[in-house]
Amino acid sequence: MSRRRKDPPGPAGFLVVDKPVGMTSHDVVDAARRWLGIRRIGHLGTLDPLATGVLPLAIREATKLANFIVDERKHYVGTVRLGVATNTYDAEGEPGPEFEGALPDRETVESALAGFVGEIQQIPPMYSSVKKDGEPLYKRARRGEEVEREPRPVVIHALTMQHYEPPEVGIEVSCSPGTYVRTLAHDLGEALGCGAHLSGLRRTRSGPFHIDQARTPEEWAALAEAGKLEEALVPPDEAVGLPRVSLSAAQARRISNGGDIPSAEARGEFERGERPPRPGDRLCAMAPTGVLLAILELRPDRRLYPLRVLAL
Repeated sequence: MSRRRKDPPGPAGFLVVDKPVGMTSHDVVDAARRWLGIRRIGHLGTLDPLATGVLPLAIREATKLANFIVDERKHYVGTVRLGVATNTYDAEGEPGPEFEGALPDRETVESALAGFVGEIQQIPPMYSSVKKDGEPLYKRARRGEEVEREPRPVVIHALTMQHYEPPEVGIEVSCSPGTYVRTLAHDLGEALGCGAHLSGLRRTRSGPFHIDQARTPEEWAALAEAGKLEEALVPPDEAVGLPRVSLSAAQARRISNGGDIPSAEARGEFERGERPPRPGDRLCAMAPTGVLLAILELRPDRRLYPLRVLAL
């Protein structure tokens, strides 16, 4: 059996792709592997093929950091088409019967949208990657099956109407991870009694990653061809968003070997925060070279212990 070749060394970081319509998130990861000539790449939250916008990719050691990113909110702009529901809750699905009555007025739609703000329960669509008894729901849906799904709590931080040109409603959403905007569109149609589906969606922010940082696949490919892709990565510590401390060479060696250090020796943003550090607080430990070495946590004994160490 042949052994998979080892990736060549290089910097860790995050690559922010402006995903076009039609590409899956896995398609984008495969393209990035070709640009960089490495295998160790992962995406932070999928986007449906219909959706466009911010798709962050973790490169090399940055794949260890997804659970430490402080900012998790997602922001979207989208279009909901009133008057017809689909089996996938978006424009790719099979449409149901067209609503024959008069569509609701602007005030009614705005009132219905306001009812979704806050913590709500969402039932995942059948056409989703959520698993039931170990099998993705979309596989069951393709066999014509409909199974009971457990509702999941999500938070809609803000949901506003950008325009209303019946039958289309332009919306802007700020929400927690795990929110299905197409389910939101479907549920809006149910609340209005006319049916609805998501006809377009663009993610403008995913946690700390913004659309103005994103480049199209063609732009990333051109940077890779010019040998400039890696210098355009978002640094890991910038993405994580935790306070930073700078380590001496001796401290860096100890942390690299899994050891801890006294918090009194930590110097940097950690000690200069708005409040004194408390047990459970986390921080980015920066190597003498200026790159992220580890995520540390303050324990009750006032020592800093490594939670995740990156190989430099």
